[in-house]
Amino acid sequence: MSTQQPLRAEDIAPEFRQQIFKQDYSKKPTIDGVRIVDLPSFSDDGGYFLELTRFVTGHPTAFPDFELKQMNYSEMDPGVVKAAHLHFQQEDIWFVPPTQKLLIGLMDCRDTSPTKGMKMRFVMGAKKAKLLYIPRGVAHGAANLWQRPAAIIYFVNNVFDADPEKTDEHRLPWDVFGADFWEIQKG
Repeated sequence: MSTQQPLRAEDIAPEFRQQIFKQDYSKKPTIDGVRIVDLPSFSDDGGYFLELTRFVTGHPTAFPDFELKQMNYSEMDPGVVKAAHLHFQQEDIWFVPPTQKLLIGLMDCRDTSPTKGMKMRFVMGAKKAKLLYIPRGVAHGAANLWQRPAAIIYFVNNVFDADPEKTDEHRLPWDVFGADFWEIQKG
């Protein structure tokens, strides 16, 4: 319990007293036609997922055969590994903001591919702006090995369906790339 007495306006130094005002917390009017939409987000112990928007039609110029159906935002907390998953019906285009950094892992799981079983390991973000196209059947994941949250903004050509019977989210064990794949390389 505080023994201090409440302050009065006269207790504030004169050079500040005339600048004091109360902030207005009342609901503000909106411009006709303007809408603010709350977006659904989903949290887990490794970060959160936020669906930004879905598209009826759309083709990115860099990938003209890719019909954009949904755009997503995913944030990863420091120390988190999210791997590995693949899709049978969907391709992804990933973007990691240049001000952030994620370790990316890919592995070709397609039986008839000339690069079957091949793995790729590289960093995205890290002061470079790149898009990553991930074909269906290529397992993919990411690790945030650094000290602050990092994001992936990604575009997909299939609308997400959480129904277990319909989802195109197929998982593999996190260490399918190798037990030390997600560690910072020493030396």
